[in-house]
Amino acid sequence: MNSKQLSTSALDRQNILNNPYAVEAIQEQIGIKSVTVDGEYKFTVRQMADFYEVDTRTINRYLSSFDEELKNNGYEVLSGARLDEVKRQLGDDSGVAFTARLGVFNFRALINMGMLLAESDKARTLRGIILDVVLQTVVDKSGGNTKHINQRDETYLIASFKGQGYRQVFIDALKDYVDMGNSKYAIYTNKIYKSIFHEHAGEYRNILSLTKKENVRDTMYAEILTTISMYETGLGNKIREESEKENRKLTSVEVDKIFKAFEIDPTWEPQIEMARMKMASRDYGFRSVLHPELSEYITPLNTDEFEKFLGRKSADLATQIEQYQDVFKRLKDK
Repeated sequence: MNSKQLSTSALDRQNILNNPYAVEAIQEQIGIKSVTVDGEYKFTVRQMADFYEVDTRTINRYLSSFDEELKNNGYEVLSGARLDEVKRQLGDDSGVAFTARLGVFNFRALINMGMLLAESDKARTLRGIILDVVLQTVVDKSGGNTKHINQRDETYLIASFKGQGYRQVFIDALKDYVDMGNSKYAIYTNKIYKSIFHEHAGEYRNILSLTKKENVRDTMYAEILTTISMYETGLGNKIREESEKENRKLTSVEVDKIFKAFEIDPTWEPQIEMARMKMASRDYGFRSVLHPELSEYITPLNTDEFEKFLGRKSADLATQIEQYQDVFKRLKDK
């Protein structure tokens, strides 16, 4: 992402504006202050124009063109008692004493406007600052390693642990019921990845710049691991059932037929759609990584997503392991 992209991509703007840690850091960096209403700084159109060194007509033009986006990010029109309080704090020199309705921006809406304005040199400079702050915030909050930011989710460790057991069901089914050489493990694992994500393991590895020694699944989000587990255990059981029915090992052609019927089952569609959206959106938002075959599934991350991976709910893997030791022991003893 670059500063020019911010002015043309609503997705990239929203990913920044929905990140409360980045917005807080940007506010500290810029240091602009104004009248506070309900605990938030509020800026008038005139103040916005002065800050970005443009005229009020330019601000109003962007308000007209990006009305919904700016309102969603904190622009509002005040009236009644709230407007009276703002007028009192602004003072008589503000020029709004006789205004019955007043449009104001909070800080999120202020930086939203800065990401849109093409006419302002100050806005262009601000966009560069925003990108630097956002990247640094994500790196700092993730412990310096966005490649394994997935592991900060409090549900990751359980999903990973349980997934190993489900994968073993799949591996055992291939070993005991499929008449092929050892290549079958990589072939059918790749088939599963391709079916779910439209990319095989090697493509995923290249997109995330993983080394040969790094485990692909160590970088996957909990929901993705769960989807793969459902695929593997379901497919493994289908292979076993068919083999036992035929009272012999299955050929690759027969397994391919089972797989084809399995992957087009409409029951899978909601789970796969969710997995594609989670992986595409999170990798784009947190890792600045694009999965070309999943680009249509990218949506802005919401505030809860940033809290999940960067905030108080998140934890590094060592902390999670310590917290879940008793849980793992109970699972192993089953």
